[in-house]
Amino acid sequence: MPEKELTISVRKGEELHAENLKKFLRQNDLIHDEKSELIIRQFYNGYSNLTYLLKVEEKEYVLRRPPFAAPKRGHNMGREFKVLHNLHKVFDKAPAPYAYSEDVDILGAPFYLMKKVDGIILTANEAKERQLSPDAFKTIAGTWLDTFVELHNVDYNAAGLESLGNPEGYVERQVTNWSKQYLAAATEEVPTAQKVMSWMANHQPKNYNYSLIHNDYKYDNIVFVDDQWQQVAAILDWEMCTLGDPLMDLGTSLGYWTTASDADFLKQGLPSPTNMEGNPSRTEIVQQYALKSGRDINNLTFYFAYGLFKIAVIAQQIFFRYKHGHTTDPRFASLNKVSALCCNTAWSAIQKDKIDGLY
Repeated sequence: MPEKELTISVRKGEELHAENLKKFLRQNDLIHDEKSELIIRQFYNGYSNLTYLLKVEEKEYVLRRPPFAAPKRGHNMGREFKVLHNLHKVFDKAPAPYAYSEDVDILGAPFYLMKKVDGIILTANEAKERQLSPDAFKTIAGTWLDTFVELHNVDYNAAGLESLGNPEGYVERQVTNWSKQYLAAATEEVPTAQKVMSWMANHQPKNYNYSLIHNDYKYDNIVFVDDQWQQVAAILDWEMCTLGDPLMDLGTSLGYWTTASDADFLKQGLPSPTNMEGNPSRTEIVQQYALKSGRDINNLTFYFAYGLFKIAVIAQQIFFRYKHGHTTDPRFASLNKVSALCCNTAWSAIQKDKIDGLY
C-alpha cells in the first residue's frame, strides 16, 4: 500500500516535540546526527494509541504513545514494549521494538519505537480500492485464521511472558472490569447495555483453557506480505495482549466480523472488509477455528456478546474523550452510536442464542 494512504499530516493537538525526539533517537543510536531532518507523519487508521511514522536519515521508525487525556486504565506503553521485546524472540510476527521511554518530559507521555513492517494492511477502504474477488477473500480469511491459531499456540513461557497476566479468574475479571469502564464512560442511557452486563455476569463460563491472546485481532491489525494473501508479515497493536481465555479473543474478533448477510445498518456501523463477498460467516469462522485449533467451543453466545460489548465500551470511552474536548478527531463524533449498536446487537444475539442472522 502506498505510504500516502497509510499516513496523514499530524492532527492538531497531537504533535510531537521533534527536537526532544531527535535527542532520544541519537541517545539510542537510532540516528547519527541530532541536526538531521525529521519528518513526522501520523497513521490515521487506529482509534486508540497514537501511532506515528518517523522518517530520518533514510530510515523509518514507528512511534506509539497514549492518546492525549487518555484514561489511566490501559495505554501502558511499557507493558506493550515488554510484550514485543520478549515475544519477537519466539514469534516472528511480533514487530521488533527498538527503544522505550517513560520520561514524560520528552513527549509528554511514555512512548516506544518499533520497526516499520512493509506490506498490506487490509482496511475497509483498501479492500474496496483493490476490488478483491470472493476467491481472494477465501485465501485472506484462511491466512488470517491460521495466524490467529498460531498466535494462540505460542509458548509464552519460552518468551518469558508467564507473568504477563493472571489467567485464573480471567473471564470474571473481564466481565466486571469492562462493565465498570462502560458505566464510567456512559454519556446517555442505553437500556440494552444494562441487560447485556447483567446477562454476562450470570452466564459466564467457569471453566476454560488459557493461552497468549491478542485481544484486538482483526484484518486491519495484521500486515500481509503481499497481494497473494498467503503470508502475514506482522501483527500490530499489542496493547491488550495478555494471558487468558483464547475464546474471549475469538469473541472480540467475531464482534468486528460483520458479513455480507448482515443488516445494512450493522455493516455501516461496523465497517469491515469482512462484509465483502467471499468471507466466511461468523459461524463458519468458529467451525474452522475449532477444527484448526482442536479446541472445543462451548458458550459461543457468551463469547460473541462479550466481544461486542467490549467493542461498545472502547467506542464509548473514545466518544467520552471527544465529547469532553480531549480530542478533535472527527471520526470519533458518532462513536456513541456505534457503542449503542454493539450493545443492541449483543442483546439480539443473547435473545436468539446465535451469532448470525441477528436482524
